[in-house]
Amino acid sequence: MQLKPPSRCTLVAAALILVFMLQCFFASRLKSPTYDEPPHIAAGLSYLETRVFHANLQHPPLLKELSALSLLLAGVRWPQIPEAEALTEGASHPQWHPGLEWRLGNEIIRTNGPDRVMFWARLPLILVATLLGILIYLWGRKIVGEAAAVGAVFLYALDPTVVAHSFLVTTDVGCATFVVAFLFALWSYLRRPNLGRLALCGVALGGALGAKFSSVALVPVAAVLMVAAALLPDGWRTVRLHFPRQLATICLAFLSMCAISALVVEALYLFPHNLLLYAQGIRQVNADHQAGYMAYMAGALSHHFYSYFVVSYLLEEPIAGIILLGLGLLVVWRTRRLSPLDKLFLVFPPAVLLAGYSLKADNDGIRLIIPVLPFAYLIGGMGLARLLQGKTVEAANQATNESQEPAKPQNPLPPGPRPGTRMWPRAAAAVLCAWLVMAAIGIYPDHLAYFNEAACLLRDPSQVGFDGGTRCGPMWLSDSNVDWGQGLKQLKSWLEQNAQGRTVRLAYFGSFPPESYGISYEPLEFVDLQSPVPPRGIVIVSAHLVANVPAMVEKKSLTIGSWLRDLPPTAIIGHSLYVYDFPENPNRQRL
Repeated sequence: MQLKPPSRCTLVAAALILVFMLQCFFASRLKSPTYDEPPHIAAGLSYLETRVFHANLQHPPLLKELSALSLLLAGVRWPQIPEAEALTEGASHPQWHPGLEWRLGNEIIRTNGPDRVMFWARLPLILVATLLGILIYLWGRKIVGEAAAVGAVFLYALDPTVVAHSFLVTTDVGCATFVVAFLFALWSYLRRPNLGRLALCGVALGGALGAKFSSVALVPVAAVLMVAAALLPDGWRTVRLHFPRQLATICLAFLSMCAISALVVEALYLFPHNLLLYAQGIRQVNADHQAGYMAYMAGALSHHFYSYFVVSYLLEEPIAGIILLGLGLLVVWRTRRLSPLDKLFLVFPPAVLLAGYSLKADNDGIRLIIPVLPFAYLIGGMGLARLLQGKTVEAANQATNESQEPAKPQNPLPPGPRPGTRMWPRAAAAVLCAWLVMAAIGIYPDHLAYFNEAACLLRDPSQVGFDGGTRCGPMWLSDSNVDWGQGLKQLKSWLEQNAQGRTVRLAYFGSFPPESYGISYEPLEFVDLQSPVPPRGIVIVSAHLVANVPAMVEKKSLTIGSWLRDLPPTAIIGHSLYVYDFPENPNRQRL
């Protein structure tokens, strides 16, 4: 039997996924551990080596275990020190304290070599993120068509937000992978039910639940989609039963799927004696967050902004992608090529997830809504495909209607453009694609700090650059949107070239000690940044603090510390560390 060669679209999608994987790999080699990676690394190793689940229970174990498995294969082991024993014994141990996960994670990274540990710890996460690109294409070509699926992969591969978090030992991109895997499996099952597809749904749901606790929202989402499949004419095609019997069949399938997923979750916890360990972890979500912590947005501080994630999306996703999403939503609304169930799968799950994050999640960064983004890519891919076809929405819908009518004999069309085609949609598609490529190139390798041009157009248009509006990011958001401690390696290189013999004062937002990279500095505290007189020497401040400190000063009605916002930085390292040069000798020329 001769195998059919891959289509042109499949080859293009494969090339885009390879580009994505290479971006992730090379960017990961340039970035130091981010704030949350050390505790995830420590927790994963403790699970696999000790089979005890006390560390980092506020996150499920799957992605941490994948990272730890890679580290174990590379020869990195759980340390045999008193602090490690305290962590595995939990709060009952006299040496246990809440920050022990970070301390042990930093110790593992430092003693085994930061570059070595981060390479092996991050490698499985890069593969999981690559799998997400593959799933987007495989599901996309079935639900939205092959051309739109390629467009979706294009949007995914060049999205700075996803690239930034794809290689980190955290939960957001991995959660998105299993969310898409589950909904793809469920969509396939509802179209052609059988036991194999049902089992796959359960395994994928278990993976999503084991990746992040917010995936619990998939359970009611799945219930709604399964009931909708019984009510809509295009769902549950092979089951020809009256609705009451269909409903009973759906309930049995739903319960079976949940039972399989529960078994998968228990396996991820290595079949613990405490069967309620998952529920215990849910209760500990955000338990390590600082009480009374206030999020920052657009110069203001609040315990919670309900519009936070919508604003984050509009400012941190490439504008070209946002435009394509808008066009794609119009296509979804008006096209007849998608069945009602297909439209429900594309719109309902991300709407539920976004609403849940907006109402309940802490305002910690756009990273939390990464599980929503694959649906934006699929819908945006439809918009891009429509433009590349050279058709307006009205013309395409007319063509769809005509294709559903019996064929009528017609005279051959004369040479030239076909009716309903336009040149401007293709030109617009070329411009939008070039814009996306420029954004990806302009921000590399500092994807985490990316903001689109709107961030500066609304504040200071003169700051718009090849990297979009990244220079204005701290005027809008802070935390992992701008700096998560990932710039220490770049800081080390910059200091070696520009600060030999100078006093360096550092206000650093991160958990991994800069000393581990050989960086000598004097630490700056929050009170130092509020001082009316800037510290002398080379002052380096995290973008997170550049955003938050002036906002805190203004909230307290203070007039001190304005230099941090009013004075332009001498340099910006890795788009995340702001350098101010205040020479010890006033007559000395600044950098």
